[in-house]
Amino acid sequence: MIGLELAIVLGAIFLGARLGGIGIGFAGGLGVVALAVLGVAPGNIPWDVILIIMSVIAAIGAMQVAGGMDYLVGQAERLLRKHPKYITYLAPVVTYFMTLMAGTGHTAFSTLPVIAEVAKEQGIRPSRPLSISVVSSQIAITASPISAAVIFVSGILEPLGVGYLQLLAITIPTSLAAVLLTSVVANRLGCELKDDPVYQERLAKGQVTIRGEQKLEILPHAKLSVGLFLIAIVAVMLYATAISPTVGLIEKPVMPRNDAIMAIMLSAATVITLLCKVDTGKVLNAATFKSGMSACVCVMGVAWLGDTFVAAHIDGIKETASTLLDSYPWMLAVVLFFASMLLYSQAATAKALLPAALLLGVSPLTVIASFAAVSALFVLPTYPTLLAAVEMDETGSTRIGKAVFNHPFIIPGVLAISLSVLFGFLLGGLVL
Repeated sequence: MIGLELAIVLGAIFLGARLGGIGIGFAGGLGVVALAVLGVAPGNIPWDVILIIMSVIAAIGAMQVAGGMDYLVGQAERLLRKHPKYITYLAPVVTYFMTLMAGTGHTAFSTLPVIAEVAKEQGIRPSRPLSISVVSSQIAITASPISAAVIFVSGILEPLGVGYLQLLAITIPTSLAAVLLTSVVANRLGCELKDDPVYQERLAKGQVTIRGEQKLEILPHAKLSVGLFLIAIVAVMLYATAISPTVGLIEKPVMPRNDAIMAIMLSAATVITLLCKVDTGKVLNAATFKSGMSACVCVMGVAWLGDTFVAAHIDGIKETASTLLDSYPWMLAVVLFFASMLLYSQAATAKALLPAALLLGVSPLTVIASFAAVSALFVLPTYPTLLAAVEMDETGSTRIGKAVFNHPFIIPGVLAISLSVLFGFLLGGLVL
């Protein structure tokens, strides 16, 4: 029965991959129905994760309509075009910090076309910067002060004496260092663009064009909207730190951490709307808002499906895991890696498995070091930013092979997570 249930889970994911985009969320619901027919009780929908994503996306959507995203993309393009030969090293840094600031990897959508264009103009294989940039945008979730994943992990670690700022002090430098080192390897992957037969074929057919630098119109309130959003991030960090038991500035907080981040982000959206004269109707059509809400449906469907399967066999998983983790603590990272492939969300994966890991006696150090492994959303080529990178590379160098798993995101992704976990154990041992 376990084999049949796992086949249903994987079948639903592959069906969702064929449907594309939001379809993987639809297929997740179908998978839950199929498991229910076999007598498996539905698992938990990660509502707190979804609500945090929605509130953050609301603020980002308002900022985009105010011109803030165009301003940030313009700054990113200026940096990349100033040093085009180093795009494989600079592009992942750009997507990393945009995700770090926004709490969602969907901000990468706006920079991927710039990355693909600059690489193409320089004769650099676009799959190199695009692959590590997508991976960077995913792994940065585990270092973002306002991501649902970080907020959740901080909450379960604080009773064990690990504060919010201590968590960030480990995850930010380790994940960033891992991304930077991986970009060196990514810059050597694949043949040179001029030697790629797919590129030569498309070039001969006239399917490859050089667009040149974008001429973005920066709206009057663009910088203000970015500043207001940054203030909201700082407010979240200050409040999360103040209510932390390890700091204890606010002993009996009126709002729990999750409620606070949602309230602050919706407040930021309100202030941006008022001061930047945003038409709220346009927010619904903003690219980041659409992709973020699509992500919510995907998380709901796939994470619900994954949690249904995991919850049905949690006792067996705990029994097996406890034996392994006692002898090999780093195996937690391996478990998180494969679980995130099914749960399709860093926060949903953390919520499903990390509390159980702590109950099994896993140390806070092991949890923090392994945290980056929840970012294996690149393994199955179904994640929106991954698919966007494939579609935006008209040279054809960023392509998904017939075997599904043979795509350019695998090596950078596995290497970046492995390095981040290794660095996490090293730095965490010094900090904690």
